[in-house]
Amino acid sequence: MKKLSILSLLFIGLLALNSCETEDDVVFTTQDSNAAVVTLPDNGAAIVLDINNQMGTATTVVWDEADYSVPTAVSYTVQLAISGTNFAAPVDAGATTNNFYVWTHEQLNDVSVNSLMLTPFTAANVDLRVKSTIGDGAEAAYSNIVTLSITPYTTALPRLAVPGNHQGWNPSELEVDYVPYLASSAFGESDFEGFVYLDGGFKFVESNDVGVFEWGNKDWGDDGSFSGSLISDGETDLSASAGYYYVKANTDPNNDGSEPGTYNIVATNWGVIGNATPTGWDSDTDMVYDADAKTWSITIDLIPQEAPDNGLKFRANDDWGLNIGDDDGDGTMEFSGQNIGVETAGTYLITLDLSNPRLYSYSLELQ
Repeated sequence: MKKLSILSLLFIGLLALNSCETEDDVVFTTQDSNAAVVTLPDNGAAIVLDINNQMGTATTVVWDEADYSVPTAVSYTVQLAISGTNFAAPVDAGATTNNFYVWTHEQLNDVSVNSLMLTPFTAANVDLRVKSTIGDGAEAAYSNIVTLSITPYTTALPRLAVPGNHQGWNPSELEVDYVPYLASSAFGESDFEGFVYLDGGFKFVESNDVGVFEWGNKDWGDDGSFSGSLISDGETDLSASAGYYYVKANTDPNNDGSEPGTYNIVATNWGVIGNATPTGWDSDTDMVYDADAKTWSITIDLIPQEAPDNGLKFRANDDWGLNIGDDDGDGTMEFSGQNIGVETAGTYLITLDLSNPRLYSYSLELQ
């Protein structure tokens, strides 16, 4: 009987093992789990994203882990949505298998501006939740919702479009290949500048709330005196003979919304000068403008010269009143910046690109 009892127990055990489902065969529903619970940040927390500390930690989201009925790996997704939308269009803003997620200022700002479409430097309420899943086909579980106030920033400089006779009077970059722009020195500033090829009448047009330039937005024209004064929605076009201009416009010089604004245009022809060039510091060697590429260029023989005391620079109209150099040797440019050095003698293609306002650049390519 003892031997029979042992055999019986083994049989029953094998039968039980065979009838059990593997973990992979188990189908979980939200009734089989307790969702994650967000514990940080606190509901109502205000997060002001810092443009001067982009790599620093903006906030850390922490939650109590979701609890499923058997031990299993859990994947978490931190989701954001505009507050009050009930996550109708959630943004997946971070994924992890931990019970926390860290955002830098840059990372959270990118999500806020480019995915949630928040307005820079303006506080907005955003809902946060944590979604947990345990594999393909499993039903997701969702945490409690925490509402945050997020104030994003932008590193993009505000712009003014410059439509006119030179490009068919169309300010919309959605409808034409090229619309010249001016850029201000910083967000909230009204001191716009840039280089534009003009040919006849033109105006300045601002973008609407979603960043689109089009007629019907606020625009600026001359006040009728042609003395450098701007008025919004003015009927008088500004005007310039055909040429490449350094254009400046201040739409709110008093910083109070009062008018008039101001503008100034200077026709420019660019050249290179310096002791790395054949004519030294005595005279410029003129460059040629390419209307398709929106760049100035020249092929020229250069000799080695070490910056910042020697080398070459770019200047307009054979005069030092408007010149550009490179203070950091990084290919970006500054007005009245340092000389640009040349390491190796040879024939170079020099290109000057002034089409991106306030982000002017150049290149020296040995041929």
